[in-house]
Amino acid sequence: MAKHHPADLDRALADLSPEQRWRIWMRRIEAVLFASSAPVPRADLARVVGDASVDLLIEDLAADLEGRAFEVARVADGWILRTRAVYAPAIRAAAEVGNQDLDLSEFDTAVLAAIAYHQPITRDGLIDIFGKEISRDLIGRLNGLGLIGTGPRSPRRGAPYTFVTTDRFLVAFGLESLRDLPDKEQLQDAGIAL
Repeated sequence: MAKHHPADLDRALADLSPEQRWRIWMRRIEAVLFASSAPVPRADLARVVGDASVDLLIEDLAADLEGRAFEVARVADGWILRTRAVYAPAIRAAAEVGNQDLDLSEFDTAVLAAIAYHQPITRDGLIDIFGKEISRDLIGRLNGLGLIGTGPRSPRRGAPYTFVTTDRFLVAFGLESLRDLPDKEQLQDAGIAL
């Protein structure tokens, strides 16, 4: 079987009618999103559709998927296909799907939220928030799940490491960016102090 080089992809599809061309470009974007486990940036999608507007193609694909069990979602710096939230109970009932269950305790989630809201933050900064030591094991677990990473060194004495959230954090919580985090007043109203 002959191997195809990415340069072999006909992006223009000039021999097709505009409607056929648009439909194929939509399906290409759908295929790329379906095959990816991470958000796909605009630049990557543009490589399969030539000069067409990725944003308009995404809008049409989203409309085309209306009423289906999955949707196109803007997350971090790209798009993903994901199951609609209304089907989460059915998926959990059928089986554990992949490694999507993060199995975070309430305290793990609180530490992750503190990092998200106060990043870059040191372990000492977390101690100031929680009034107790934050174990290296907990930090290691959040890092191992890919939810946090190391940020810039703190300018304080000893230049301790800081922690920041990652794109995996955005994906896991369905956020396009950190601006989509609930504001602190909403959290305080829910009884969560940060």
